Amino acid sequence: MSSNKPSRPRSSAAPARPGSSHRSGPGPRPGPGASSPGAASRPGPRGSHAAPAAKPPLAKPQIQPLSEAELDQLQALLDQVPAPLEPLDVSMLDGYLVGVLLQPKAVPAFQWTRHVLDSEEGRSPPERFDSRPLLALVKRRYQQLNQAIVDRQWFDPWVFEMQGEDEDEEAEPSEVVFPWVAGFALATELFPELMREDAADLLEPLAALFMHLDPDDLEDADDLLEEIESLEPPKDLEEAVEGLVSACLMLADVSRPQAKPAAPQRPPARRGPPPRSRY
Repeated sequence: MSSNKPSRPRSSAAPARPGSSHRSGPGPRPGPGASSPGAASRPGPRGSHAAPAAKPPLAKPQIQPLSEAELDQLQALLDQVPAPLEPLDVSMLDGYLVGVLLQPKAVPAFQWTRHVLDSEEGRSPPERFDSRPLLALVKRRYQQLNQAIVDRQWFDPWVFEMQGEDEDEEAEPSEVVFPWVAGFALATELFPELMREDAADLLEPLAALFMHLDPDDLEDADDLLEEIESLEPPKDLEEAVEGLVSACLMLADVSRPQAKPAAPQRPPARRGPPPRSRY
């Protein structure tokens, strides 16, 4: 299988989902009656007490996604990791980060970053190699993916178009998403807490992900293989990418459930007057 990796991920492979767009311009402009910043306010009549203005809710800090130039820089830095270390490429890295983030308990950074630089053994790089610029970019992507998972929002996996054996034909969808799923599978192998969740809850989303792997790689997983056989393969890359994201958000509901709002407490029932005693 020959691959031809472009300079950017196939972020256009899947349509945007409600709530996933980011507004690049300023917010809505104030209406004609709104006061301008810094304008003096007129005092109210004497004796009146204006209600204090409600404080607006704190906005979540926006995490700047990696630009195309930064994504190219990240791949170049990964390519510079010295042998014998075997770093992830950007597509495997993306799936790996999602697999790390879906663990029921947060994986310490010093544990998961080791395998970014050396996928299998997690060996440390030589002292002469400065991994800080590389890991700074990786951690930004980690934060962006984490926010999407917490908010149950759509994210664009770093999936790259590929050519099939015939240069005039596109690769099959499963071939294209295979590196991403392989990175996810690596995370579940290194950090197996996710796979210890209830098997019935994991079955459907894991089948949607691992259907893109070689069945021979799924050992002792008869129920999972049976579930995979019941699935229709994706018609195109768009459907394959959509399946990845949907499956990951389903897994988030299992391993990282959202907190339910506390039910309002009822006031204690009022008791009537004590009964009068007869003398």
